[in-house]
Amino acid sequence: MSIVLDGSNLTVEKLVQIARHKEKVELSKEALERIKICRTMLEQKLAAKEIMYGTNTGIGEFSEVVLNDEQVKDFQKYLIYNHAAGIGEPMPIEYVRGAIAGRINVHAHGNSGCRPEITLTLVEMLNKDVVPVVCEKGSVGACGDLAPMAQLALTLMGEGEAFYNGERLPGKIAFEKAGIKIPGLQARDGLATINGSNFITAMSGLHLYDINRWLKQAEIAAAMTLEALHANMKPYDVRLHKLRGFPGAVRSSVAIKKCIEGSDLLTGKIKQKVQDAYSMRSTPQVIGTAHDAVAFAKKQIETELNGVGDNPIFIPEDKLTLTGANFQGSPVSLPMDMVGAAVTMVSVLSERRMNRLNNPALSVGLPAFLTKGAGMFSGLMLSQYTADMMIVEQRILSMPASIQSIPAAADQEDFVSMGMNTALKNEKILDNAYGVLGIEFMAAAQALDFREHKPGVGVAKAKKVIRKHVEFLDVDRPLFPDHNKMKELVKSCEILEEVEKSVGTLE
Repeated sequence: MSIVLDGSNLTVEKLVQIARHKEKVELSKEALERIKICRTMLEQKLAAKEIMYGTNTGIGEFSEVVLNDEQVKDFQKYLIYNHAAGIGEPMPIEYVRGAIAGRINVHAHGNSGCRPEITLTLVEMLNKDVVPVVCEKGSVGACGDLAPMAQLALTLMGEGEAFYNGERLPGKIAFEKAGIKIPGLQARDGLATINGSNFITAMSGLHLYDINRWLKQAEIAAAMTLEALHANMKPYDVRLHKLRGFPGAVRSSVAIKKCIEGSDLLTGKIKQKVQDAYSMRSTPQVIGTAHDAVAFAKKQIETELNGVGDNPIFIPEDKLTLTGANFQGSPVSLPMDMVGAAVTMVSVLSERRMNRLNNPALSVGLPAFLTKGAGMFSGLMLSQYTADMMIVEQRILSMPASIQSIPAAADQEDFVSMGMNTALKNEKILDNAYGVLGIEFMAAAQALDFREHKPGVGVAKAKKVIRKHVEFLDVDRPLFPDHNKMKELVKSCEILEEVEKSVGTLE
């Protein structure tokens, strides 16, 4: 069933369905009518010689240059040529599809002034899976994601390149093979295609979806380690967290406790310390903080997905043209900087728990480095090195990009969000996070194999899934295959899906 884009109902979950799973889309009838009304108004204003930024004037520092009728016809073409100035490897297809969906939803408000043919062509591109080739670097996250969006707009002129049926083709050929008519660009069409933060928003939406699932797996890994370390479970009583009032901590404590339900750890059979170390007993507060950061960022992303991010903006009911800065990426980049730091923070916590599993002074009777042959064998000693290296990289990447503005365009664009840097570094932070958590999962499974008590239902299920992919470390072997398998396992969410089948949703 198609997802209807009407300007107001695009969620992160729907974005994932469109971008990653190639769900069909359609433009609502009401949205199409709004686009037509706005275009009619714009054409009337052009005929009346009203000065409108980026339509019959230059842009940026050249905004005071008024174009004649002949120049207006060609300006959009040269605008796109000039702005298609990125560099680097092609963006993943899901990012480009997400950006297209976001741009359609902006147009659906009927405030952008483009011809309806432009928006309908973008819809057709999604449904026939014609995906423009877009360099990953070049956007400063203000004036929209101009460089990547311009490569997208090239295909609307039958230029540039696009992927179709897995093949990289000239844009014109891709359109011909897919049976899409090339609409060309007329007055306003080019700027209306590129002038919004659609790439950083789409990328961030996809990252938030994956980070939420990663955080749930961090809670499963924590539950496994708590079992292995014979943790005192009083810090996971939901009443404790309700008294403080942070929703993320409440959610996290409930999720971890669900995984441990049915364990001997909850019966009093196992001796426990009066109070455990912070890396154990403050897990709900730490992961909970990340949940709260993700919830805030998701609200910001969905506001942007359903808002009018463009310039200028046309208000047909008032016959008004407004110039402003609704393309500015700061509402996306700042919260997503915080989310990247939150993922790093939870990764640090994961490594600290893994350290307690490895360290015989802290592991409550587990063998040193989780090996039966300490001295002859080194067990998971070097697994910690690998986790530590990835965490240091995460820390480096967690410096906010949103404070790194560099002026551009002869100081006309003298503050920019650098939101693309945020999105690209969050991709790397998350990639490392899969590896760090995979190592804790592997260590926790190894530790539980040394314990004899009955674990929780969720913990037992997680361990069973891990053992399908990585065997118990009886004698030392090269660990890089295990690390890579565990990283891919976390990324696949198989552990999460199997545990939730056993204990219910962890949200």
